[in-house]
Amino acid sequence: MRHGSVTYFDQAGKPHLPETVPLNEAGRAQAAAAGQAFAAEGIQFDRVIVSGLPRTVETAMRVLAETGQKIQLETWSELEEIRGGKLAGIPDDQLREAFLGAFAGVVPQERRFLGGESIGELMDRTHPAIAALLADDSWDTVLLVLHGGVNRAILSYALTGGQRLFLGNLSQAAGCINALDVGTQPHDWIVRFTNYAPPAPLHTATRSTTMEQLFQEYSKSRLLSRPQK
Repeated sequence: MRHGSVTYFDQAGKPHLPETVPLNEAGRAQAAAAGQAFAAEGIQFDRVIVSGLPRTVETAMRVLAETGQKIQLETWSELEEIRGGKLAGIPDDQLREAFLGAFAGVVPQERRFLGGESIGELMDRTHPAIAALLADDSWDTVLLVLHGGVNRAILSYALTGGQRLFLGNLSQAAGCINALDVGTQPHDWIVRFTNYAPPAPLHTATRSTTMEQLFQEYSKSRLLSRPQK
């Protein structure tokens, strides 16, 4: 899953700390709806893994509340979201690329997200973590509650048979579910479905991606924060 919706910017366009931001009202509803979808199918988890950031922990707990399970969450910090740099240091003419370039097509490994971590660095920590999980045969069904960028890295790894490719245009709506079957052989993956969002499975609420929306919010705040001549 991707965590439920959060509010990354306040009403003035000032960014909240991404390491601490909780779910908003829509995010809480999305997490509950995902849990209800799992419960309706009788799905029970052997393990639940989160990145440790509050928005993943809260999403996982709300899912488990709906499935009626009490499972100790496992925190895998190597599966935290791709890390951005300081927004204020990004020049105006590079701002759009900084927000949107990391999630467009087949993304070069050297491409950086918001002037911070590169796609290659994201894969360097994500791929070994997933390989370690697959090497452990103690579980049958595991729930990972993670992030849009990390989920794209995992889905790309699955779809390309373990290649170091990052498919940036795999949409990951807030609170969405992806289903992957894995076998015992290397790169034995089946992607059953992606980006299923139980409250709005047809995705009719918006035609914009999360990063497009954030780019618009931040661009507006940057203009408003400048002194008027």
